[in-house]
Formats: sequence, structure tokens, C-alpha cells
Amino acid sequence: MRTQPNIVITGTPGVGKTSHAELLARNTGLKHLSINQVVKERDCNDGWDEEFKTWIVDEDKLLDAIEDEVQEGGCIIDWHACDLFPKRARLREKKLEENMDAEIMEVLLEEARESYDEEIVVELRSDNAEDIENNVERIEVWIKNWKENNRADGEA
Repeated sequence: MRTQPNIVITGTPGVGKTSHAELLARNTGLKHLSINQVVKERDCNDGWDEEFKTWIVDEDKLLDAIEDEVQEGGCIIDWHACDLFPKRARLREKKLEENMDAEIMEVLLEEARESYDEEIVVELRSDNAEDIENNVERIEVWIKNWKENNRADGEA
């Protein structure tokens, strides 16, 4: 039985996923798994896409590489998608125009709502540093509640 929750932080490039994940990891002791880094460092790719200047993710290798950590719990997973991973994906570092960002964020939010129970999908804004701090505090409260609700019988 897991004693720590896993948290998936998703969104388009540049919205603050990594800033949230790093601060949350520092504050809670949970492990930050940046999927971009995992793909690079653990050889979870099918090569380099020259057009997009990015690694082509091998999802099977990626899932194998993080399986034990995720099963144990206590991971903050930082990536642009939350479905972990129904089809092949590419890690794209290119910035998108604002109108495209909004459209993609709606797609990602809908994807999250379809992939997970409604009560565990929370949309957070991160327009500035104060938003990030407030979001992290909110997630920390959720982690505390998760731990209390998932204690093994007989624990105080």
C-alpha cells in the first residue's frame, strides 16, 4: 500500500510546471520526476526529431523506467500530458503563440478530465510567482489530506 500520493503536473511549455514541481518537491520531500529529464537521462527515446529539435519518446521504455518509483508513490510527475501515455508523444520545446496555448490548455484539461476521476483533476492558474506559491500551498494541503485518508488501519 502506498503511503505517498503521486501528483501529475501538466500544461503547455512555459506555464510553470517545473517551477511548481521543484517548489513542491522542496516543501514536501516528494520526488520530482521531470519526464523531459527521464527521457534524456534514462535513454527512453526512439531517436532525435531533427525537425522539432526534440527526443521522440519511447513510451514503453519510459513507463518501464519510472514504474517502480510511481508504484511506490511520492512522485511529482512534470510533463506536458497527463494520460501517461496512450500514444507516442514528442517532447517539444518550442513556445506556442498565446492563442494556441489557450486552445492546447483546453485540450489538456479535457484529456485530464477523461483520464482521471473528476474530483482529482484541479485546474490551477500560474500567471506569476505568487500564484505558484499559492498553488503549491494548496497541493500541500491536498497531500496532507491524502495521507490522512490513506493511512493503514491502526495508524495514529
